[in-house]
Amino acid sequence: MKPIIAANWKMNKTVGESVLFAERLSNEFAKMEDKDIIIAPPFTALHSVAAVLKGSALHLSAQNMHWDEKGAYTGEISAGMLIDVGCEYVIIGHSERRNLFAEKDEYINQKIKTAFKMNLKPIFCIGETLNERNLEKTFEILRRQIKEGLNNILSDDIKRIVFAYEPVWAIGTGKTATAQQAEEAHRYIRKAIIDLFGKDAGANNIRIIYGGSVNQENIAGLMDQPDINGALVGGASLNFESFAKIINF
Repeated sequence: MKPIIAANWKMNKTVGESVLFAERLSNEFAKMEDKDIIIAPPFTALHSVAAVLKGSALHLSAQNMHWDEKGAYTGEISAGMLIDVGCEYVIIGHSERRNLFAEKDEYINQKIKTAFKMNLKPIFCIGETLNERNLEKTFEILRRQIKEGLNNILSDDIKRIVFAYEPVWAIGTGKTATAQQAEEAHRYIRKAIIDLFGKDAGANNIRIIYGGSVNQENIAGLMDQPDINGALVGGASLNFESFAKIINF
């Protein structure tokens, strides 16, 4: 499967900074065919970055969205708005949304359904906290997040999801799961998809990427694992040189 290298810039970069970065990225990787490169700028930069990426092989993602198409939701962004500015992907259920903004599995489920309705590709994030890992509940948490986050999602639609395993204890901490720990979780996620949605869900062909303090030093070891199909990169994606090295793992 073609690897995915995705950059999540979170609440970083002005429009000008985002455009300059996107231009450098496009100049160097616009014709890359052996990897899917996705960048998720802040909302304010999406329209401008989309113009830079137009005609290239690079993909644009939003970092979040609301599940309703419109309404009295101050500060929120709809799927239609994301489509309008050129987004192809949307990150849903990121651990920071779950933990800092109290997003529940039922909200995430509604967002995924809306993404499908609007033809956006979800990057569906799941992962356990340090306490849950210490209590040996990693698999239990992953199964619950998959089951409830994808409640009433059709097997054919499961194939359209990019799963992102991001252990919460490794997000922005400088810690990372070992390649073996990450592989174990990714392998379990594939098994859980088959158990919950049947073989028709195509779990063997679903791309599952790893997120959690990914950098130029650990990317090669992660990508050597058979069930890891890419990376969701946070802090290391803010610097062009480090992100380019991750792309060129």
